[in-house]
Amino acid sequence: MSKNPVVHFEMPYDDVGRLAGFYEKAFGWTMNRLGPEMGSYVVAHTAETGEDMMVKTPGTINGGFSPRNEEYRETRVVISVPDIQAAMKAVKGAGGKVKGDPVEIPGIGRYVSFTDTEGNKVAMLQPRSIGG
Repeated sequence: MSKNPVVHFEMPYDDVGRLAGFYEKAFGWTMNRLGPEMGSYVVAHTAETGEDMMVKTPGTINGGFSPRNEEYRETRVVISVPDIQAAMKAVKGAGGKVKGDPVEIPGIGRYVSFTDTEGNKVAMLQPRSIGG
């Protein structure tokens, strides 16, 4: 049986400076602010990360923060899947609702959000292939 691990977390923010300062000071995380072309996303490096942008230590994850809006109002987790199309079909078959089509995150992989049967917002990521 394939295990699809949680590989990332996402949380909303209202004030990017306050957010970055808090996590840098409280936990020593490196907060990488991306520009408006990337939705003003802030990548939180909570663990040592390799050149492939993946954590080096099994069992650890990094995360990110987006400006609070209708899409980002609560914390969500991101689940790694080997085939995003098959995973979308499985989510729908289990009673979940997939939101739109997958989007390509440059250098990372294909990403899509969904809602589970309890109304929780979750996301899936099909990581890019090595060298791909």
